[in-house]
Amino acid sequence: MIRYTATRLISLCISLIVASLVIFTVVEVFPGDPAAYMLGVNAQPDTVAALRAELGLDMSRPARYLAWVSGMVQGDFGQSYTYRTPVSQMIMDRIWVSLPLALFALVLTVLIAFPAGIYAASRRGGAGDIGVMGATQLGVAIPNFWFAMILVLIFAIHLRWFSAGGFPGWDKGLWPGIKALILPAVALALPQAAILSRVMRSSLLDMLGEDFIRTARAKGLSRRQALWRHALRNAMIPVLTIIGLQFSFLLAGGIVIEQVFFLPGLGRLIFQAISARDLIVVESVVMLLVFLVIVVNFAVDIAYAAVDPRLRVRR
Repeated sequence: MIRYTATRLISLCISLIVASLVIFTVVEVFPGDPAAYMLGVNAQPDTVAALRAELGLDMSRPARYLAWVSGMVQGDFGQSYTYRTPVSQMIMDRIWVSLPLALFALVLTVLIAFPAGIYAASRRGGAGDIGVMGATQLGVAIPNFWFAMILVLIFAIHLRWFSAGGFPGWDKGLWPGIKALILPAVALALPQAAILSRVMRSSLLDMLGEDFIRTARAKGLSRRQALWRHALRNAMIPVLTIIGLQFSFLLAGGIVIEQVFFLPGLGRLIFQAISARDLIVVESVVMLLVFLVIVVNFAVDIAYAAVDPRLRVRR
């Protein structure tokens, strides 16, 4: 297990280094000069040069990359060009919207997908199976932003149970904050629950056809007992893969939903930073999201080893 974990840690570090190089390179090729953008089209060249020196934009790109990476390692993400505030503070203010939203949506995804997938697998070919698969096909086909607009139309405009957007802040209380995230979380969770339930059903059906399940049935276990006692755990490996990928998507891919519901999360921060040519904010926020995605995948790999001991054996 130690060797397996160490190998995954090395892979994680290499992935972070490659990701930082790609992010810095891609952001740096964006057209336009942040200093010239901030000062306007009528700014004098010497004024632009002075601002570039103040922001550190006059350094070579390798020097800027090394300064950026070394700062992040020490917890310093730099200072925003536009707002002149530490990027780390801006991230901390926004991540307490994006992270709870992603976790809320993931919990809803699991709560919907697990019962639906298990129910469909236990009634293979029946009316229940056909109904669940039809609903999941609809969920996969419809994008989440469309779900978001439908939810706003029904529950915010017609029924007036929720607000159409915005976030009151956690200082206003736990329930107002959770209530503001319910519709965005549902909009994010429904398509992912459709995918996860189909994976759960397929994985369970594969396990139910294995020899050890037939042996368990021959020893007197019912189909339901064999499913819950033996098939479910062995079916969790591909399901864990999808859950890890889905959390990464919910965290980094909720940008559109944050725009639909006007949530002050990391997604809207990235959009605002791109519009203002605030490169240091774009680089740091995207790198943070990539770091979280890689860490989640690392946790999923460790979960593999916990579920399937064969992965811990070096062959």
